[in-house]
Amino acid sequence: MPYDEFGLFSENAAEYGLPYPGPPDVRRVGVEVGPGRQVSSLVWGTSAPELVLVHGGAQNAHTWDTVALALGRPLVAIDLPGHGHSDGGPDGSLSLESNAEDLAKVVAELAPEAVGVVGMSLGGLSSIALAARAPELVRALVLVDVTPGVNPEKSAPITNFVDGPASFANFDELLARTIEHNPTRSEASLRRGILHNAVQREDGSWVWRYARFRTESGRRPDFGNWWDAISGLTMPMMLVRGLAWSVVDDADVAELLRRQPSCKVVGVEGAGHSIQGDRPLELASILSAFLFPPTG
Repeated sequence: MPYDEFGLFSENAAEYGLPYPGPPDVRRVGVEVGPGRQVSSLVWGTSAPELVLVHGGAQNAHTWDTVALALGRPLVAIDLPGHGHSDGGPDGSLSLESNAEDLAKVVAELAPEAVGVVGMSLGGLSSIALAARAPELVRALVLVDVTPGVNPEKSAPITNFVDGPASFANFDELLARTIEHNPTRSEASLRRGILHNAVQREDGSWVWRYARFRTESGRRPDFGNWWDAISGLTMPMMLVRGLAWSVVDDADVAELLRRQPSCKVVGVEGAGHSIQGDRPLELASILSAFLFPPTG
């Protein structure tokens, strides 16, 4: 099946009624983060990036395409290690410590003056680790539907999908499973997502680009130990929570506010865990208001 990585933006714009004067200026850039390892990113625009976007587990930088079009700002969307076009992380894709080390190198090279970092799910947890490791690179932090309170029970719908079949006989089989597990998304957006996030092999079968969670060595990590990192952060923070279904419960919100009383919490009606996919225009508006408030 033909695939043009930069040829689908017009579909994003058309689905959400965004103006589309022509293809946006987007290029793929790799940053060497270790011997023989690169982390790949999509760099939007020609000016200095104002924003860094970090996707969730089993996703890639293109999950932010509609949000980026709606924002209309220069930004960087990063493929986490073991996802998209990035090489694997030294400690696996679920290691927040090694993800933060890699993210720090990428942000320092591509977006050192960005006004904020936005991280969703695994990307949000990795952004917490980045903020703790290199706070000078994270002037504001936005968590999209995640806190350190996430656990295997809360994230079961996600891991059940991610750790499903290792390959699919054809595209339609892959699309059918993706639709089944993403009831809040349009078929058109899921089709685009698959084209960005899966690869067709020579025999016609399809496999995901990301490292499946069940292949990670050892037991599932305990993200709860990152609550103390939250307590130590000093930059402005916001949590954006999906209200249709979420891995964030009321106890998580209460704990976040106990540790960061000034943190802003916003809920998005009709959005599940992947808010950037379910309600991208609403998320773009929320990000603009928080990170780029009007002056005067």
